[in-house]
Amino acid sequence: MLRVAESFALTDTGRARRANEDSLFERAPVFAVADGMGGAQAGEVASSVAVEGFEQGMPADGTPEERLAALAHEANERIHALSRADEQRAGMGTTLTAAYVDGDVVSFVHVGDSRAYLFRDGALERLTEDHSLVGEMVRRGKLTEEEAEGHPQRSIITRALGPEPAVEVDTMSKYARAGDVFVLCSDGLTTMISEDRVEGILLEAGSLREAGERMVDEANQAGGRDNITVVLFSLRDGGDGDDVSEHDTVVGARAVSQAEVDAATRGGGATTAMAAAPAAAEAGAGAPVAERRPRRPSLPPPDRPRRPLRSRIPFALIAALVVLAVVGVGGWIATRAVFFVGSNDQGVVTVYRGLPYELPAGIKLYSAYYASSVPAGDVPAARRRTLLDHTLRSREDASDLVKQLELGELGT
Repeated sequence: MLRVAESFALTDTGRARRANEDSLFERAPVFAVADGMGGAQAGEVASSVAVEGFEQGMPADGTPEERLAALAHEANERIHALSRADEQRAGMGTTLTAAYVDGDVVSFVHVGDSRAYLFRDGALERLTEDHSLVGEMVRRGKLTEEEAEGHPQRSIITRALGPEPAVEVDTMSKYARAGDVFVLCSDGLTTMISEDRVEGILLEAGSLREAGERMVDEANQAGGRDNITVVLFSLRDGGDGDDVSEHDTVVGARAVSQAEVDAATRGGGATTAMAAAPAAAEAGAGAPVAERRPRRPSLPPPDRPRRPLRSRIPFALIAALVVLAVVGVGGWIATRAVFFVGSNDQGVVTVYRGLPYELPAGIKLYSAYYASSVPAGDVPAARRRTLLDHTLRSREDASDLVKQLELGELGT
């Protein structure tokens, strides 16, 4: 049986953001990172709700993957209900990457572009796939990993908790060994320093604390353009008892009360009721998160050969249909996650949500999100060409750009 030997967690606002919209959870055997998005502190609220779901412990039933997924779906419902109840929080969301240590298996749930890594035998392995436009382009062979690292639309995600009533979450499990180190992080780390450098820091550092602090420091030295959050934990051989860590940390922007959630559900017109709270576990320092040992996840033991498929044609057909459905849903979600700047019918600089295209029959793939107070004609020609070129941006980038324009802070 493996146990958590050491853990460390740190979150930092970075050098460009005024507030920290990241949240984290660190209480062995559960660890999580969430990166919120949305204006008026909405991102802070969304990420806080996502990690607070782990405070009550893991649900009692199901495999570890199923139990993690259940908490992610509950968080999605809560965040969506809050966004429906408050216009200033409309569309808020958050990434979530969480890990649960269960004996010799570590299970994960993942939504968005925060990441999970395994550091084993001196090598770093990425365990999650980014739910982002750039990540999808890499998977389709349109971009290399190296090209994706510096792509201007890297921060545009296609899947998150909160923006929609339901969300698809990824789950997976990994057989672990004594000495393994797992890293969970927001994209504020991986957009600033390379995976090779993360690996190098883990090789050089004498402890997880030193490694985590150096990662955050180097991300800030590289520019610190986003909030930076890292959670690290290592495993060792142990007894049959529950994992215990000297740390017991929950970090979030602010707590959201159950009364506020209930009010949002009643008054915000949410289409789904809140799920029942999971079975509570003791919340004191070092307390186990799960009271009972869950069933093993449904993955084969190492090196066990897979059985051949009895019928390849039906399986291939089903797989093709599933891929088409996933691509279609992902494309629709992408139109809800990207923004661009243009001018409206009155000639005013406007932030649009969606893609800058119009289909036959007048079907627009975009809608106005925010109309500024600046006529496009008042913008110098040189600036106008780059400002109104319909470049796809994140919500924050597009909104910040127009706000700088309104305040006269955008240079010509």
